Formats: sequence, structure tokens, C-alpha cells
Amino acid sequence: MSTGPAGDVFKALADPTRRAILDELADRDGQTLFELCTRLTMGHQLTSTRQAVSQHLDVLAAAGLVTTRRDGRYKFHHLNREPLRRLTHRWLQEEE
Repeated sequence: MSTGPAGDVFKALADPTRRAILDELADRDGQTLFELCTRLTMGHQLTSTRQAVSQHLDVLAAAGLVTTRRDGRYKFHHLNREPLRRLTHRWLQEEE
């Protein structure tokens, strides 16, 4: 049974490291993997390997929360807030 888009977002948000990654992208969008790893170590005292952070980014991308853009040999990660808007709209929409 598939959890669907909302389930993917909740699964992605369930992990504290992924929430820290989203916090960093909300603070400064368009970071490379190296930049994210550095900011996670300095700002959150997380010592995840680059491979682990990359896997977290893959989960966030699968949920639609992170998009990527390539520029030469660099890959930049961007926060996509739209899945969060859809979730909050789902329960915050007032009845008429």
C-alpha cells in the first residue's frame, strides 16, 4: 500500500536530520552537499557523512521537499515549500 504524497512528506519530516537539512535550506537556499554538511556540523553538531546526508536529500527530494539544479560540476539543493502548503491547507481551510 502506497502512502501517497502526504505520507511521503510526513515520512521525510519524521527524521530530525532531515528537518535540520530543511532548516538550513530555509535559512540559505541553494546549497551544495559540501555546504550542507558543513552547516549541519557547525550549526547542529551533526556529524553525518556526506553519503548519509545525500541519502537524506534523496528522501526529501522523493517527497518533493527538495529540488536540485546542476551548474557545471556542482549540484545545488533548494527547498520546495509547496508540499508543506498543501498539507497545511488540507487542515487549515475554513469550512464555509
